[in-house]
Amino acid sequence: MKRSGLQIFKFIYFAGCFWYLFTIPAQAYIDPSAVTYIIQAVAGALIAIGAVFTIFRHRIFAFFRKNKSNADTEGTAIEFKDVDD
Repeated sequence: MKRSGLQIFKFIYFAGCFWYLFTIPAQAYIDPSAVTYIIQAVAGALIAIGAVFTIFRHRIFAFFRKNKSNADTEGTAIEFKDVDD
């Protein structure tokens, strides 16, 4: 237990030093409308990626379905002969 506490302390110390040394303070203000614009852009990109994925998924499934249906119908064709009664 003592050893894990020391490891946690080392991690917190390292993270704190890293944060202090490598962060640059920014004197900036992000307008709420800019955040809304960013959210809309991210949502639009995600929807577009989903649409592209769906289109290609349907094309791939259709390709395999077409090949499967051709292979299935070749061997199972039933021929009916007209019989005069």
